[in-house]
Amino acid sequence: MAPRSQIEIVTSSVTRLVKEEASYHRELEQQGERIKKLESGQGGDDENKEYLIKQEHLALEETKKVLPTLKQKIADSVKELETLITEEGQKGAESNVQHITAAKEAIAKAKTAEREIS
Repeated sequence: MAPRSQIEIVTSSVTRLVKEEASYHRELEQQGERIKKLESGQGGDDENKEYLIKQEHLALEETKKVLPTLKQKIADSVKELETLITEEGQKGAESNVQHITAAKEAIAKAKTAEREIS
């Protein structure tokens, strides 16, 4: 089996990062729900309540801190992938159309995710 090309590697990276970002946004929603539930008194005993709320808020803040770095990684990877698409396209008849198509799809997903989240 031939080693993977750089365009394949970066395409996989963009796809993984977009999925990871979506996962963090789901986690934010879930943490927000847990906090609301605890603050409304539906989540467990009262002696532990303040501690649990504090812990959930800390977890929420930690998750929020990850997102800017992740967004930058996605932007950097998309930029690199766009460069690789250009390079692959310049190969003419030797260019791998499947890799270019997959890369363009990954970029489209990244840009769609960015619009949905922003």
